[in-house]
Amino acid sequence: MTLDLETRFTRTPLGFFPSPVHPLKRLSKALGINLWAKRDDVSSGLAFGGNKVRKLEWLASEAIAQGCDTLVSIGNIQSNHTRQVAAVAAALGMKCRLVQEAWTKWEDPAYEQVGNILLSRLMGATTVLEGEGYSTEIKETWQRALEEVRREGGKPYAIPAGASDHPLGGLGYASFADEVVRQEAEHDIFFDTVITATCTGSTQGGMIAGFHGQQRPRRLIGIDTACNESMTRAAVTKSARQTAELIGLSGEVRDEDVIIDPRFAGPDYGLPDEATLSAIRMGAQMEAMLTDPVYEGKSLAGLIAMARSGEIAPGSNVLYVHLGGAPALNAYHRAFE
Repeated sequence: MTLDLETRFTRTPLGFFPSPVHPLKRLSKALGINLWAKRDDVSSGLAFGGNKVRKLEWLASEAIAQGCDTLVSIGNIQSNHTRQVAAVAAALGMKCRLVQEAWTKWEDPAYEQVGNILLSRLMGATTVLEGEGYSTEIKETWQRALEEVRREGGKPYAIPAGASDHPLGGLGYASFADEVVRQEAEHDIFFDTVITATCTGSTQGGMIAGFHGQQRPRRLIGIDTACNESMTRAAVTKSARQTAELIGLSGEVRDEDVIIDPRFAGPDYGLPDEATLSAIRMGAQMEAMLTDPVYEGKSLAGLIAMARSGEIAPGSNVLYVHLGGAPALNAYHRAFE
């Protein structure tokens, strides 16, 4: 069963889809599994792309239909998401206001100047540095930014953190599930295990909904990067159920369908541990695949650990979903000294 979402919802093309899928031969040999990567990190020409472009295609259509002129969103100072919102605004000729909260205690004066936030500023976004602490709750700082746009005579379009807590937030990754099935058929393979970073919820939530409608069961493991398993689980479950209902899937998304592994989140959101840094080096040196300390380095660390321990059985066909984030590496240069 395919979802055929584009005949039922409006999408503004912003990415290069389907994103590539390819074998990671050296990592496969080192880990004893048949490992492939799905490269959403290279699936758009908008400012280094990433997973949020896939989501924002669906939100952008609604923003245009509503006659909005300013995209307003929120994230960490080094947010991949806000950088992609800035990119979409630039591509659509809209203004952009970004609340950049301090969700990470990373002691480096360059942290607020380089990486994602530099790119957002280059693309013309107004960046508001205030607020702190990661949470999936609606933040007062974001609500204040929306009101400021209204007071200035603009018409804002509200995009929550990660484009997640939004009625359309899961559509991009529900559609992703169809993409995977088509590519499996092309390559004559079935991925019994899929590994993704998970945080604000709609990436994994959309995947759960999308895979839910397919006939062959597979294990989708979300590696928590928020260092808050309960918050992540609640966000993913909400997104999965909301998306499943929106696209009209029969059968309830059960609690057991939401697999969150909290072991590789490091000391806190945005802070890498040695396993994360080791995974980043391994991916770079064996496959020239760049991952970041906030999200993909942690999901890759989880994959490596599970393969080495046998939790992912030897010989398994594993899909690693690369969600982007490499621009943040510059902000974490001290971690690699």
